Amino acid sequence: MKVIAAALAFVLLAGLPASAQDTPYALYARGDYDAAVKAGEAAGNAAGFAVAARALLGQAMLRDAPCLACLKRAEDFSRRAIAADPGYSWGQLWLAVSLGYEARINGIIRARLDDAPGQARRALDKAIAADPANAYAVSALGGWNMAIVAGGGALAARLLYGATEDKAIALFDQAVRLAPGNVSVRYQIGLSLAGFDVDKYRDRIGREFQATIAGNPATAYEKAMQGRAARLMALLAPGHEAALAALLRKYQGYPD
Repeated sequence: MKVIAAALAFVLLAGLPASAQDTPYALYARGDYDAAVKAGEAAGNAAGFAVAARALLGQAMLRDAPCLACLKRAEDFSRRAIAADPGYSWGQLWLAVSLGYEARINGIIRARLDDAPGQARRALDKAIAADPANAYAVSALGGWNMAIVAGGGALAARLLYGATEDKAIALFDQAVRLAPGNVSVRYQIGLSLAGFDVDKYRDRIGREFQATIAGNPATAYEKAMQGRAARLMALLAPGHEAALAALLRKYQGYPD
């Protein structure tokens, strides 16, 4: 469901053309997700596995329908990244994101039985502890708080998980301060707020999507998110509630 404050760099892989265009992250950035997964796995280290997870998540989010198998593969690569380096922020982050999207397909009961919310929270805490400037992780923790409150109500969310709406907003504000021009961060904040309460946060949602559209996309995925932000922006005006709700549900990864 977050924050590359600095560009990721990875060593070239044996057997691949000796070009900076063929690092795992470069393959991901230009939208060659299958190649990025293969290159990331071949790297055999935390950074490579994390890129593979990120590429699979990107693929999953761009599909017309949710893909649980894709998310499970992303989760697996995230766990491999963590096994290689438990202190690597990006491995922890993509694990939390994978679990969050899986929960939207599996439903609240299955997610709670698997302790998906608790696992995701612990992973995000570790991601931020490892890199406090990781705006993706900070905004993801804000999204986690919003999702928990939306899914179980304010009282249960606070008592069971310590999640609150106020914490979510504070984390979103922090993420914007860390990376004001980051397309992915601003898009995810807008999407999270829109999925929570469009009427309450309409102005903030509009600002986040405007920032998304105005930003400089660093990857093919971010370019796609700009298109999504523009489509959502067009439906924010009163009178398009049903269409907006349907598109939000799709973009958030919920099944029909």
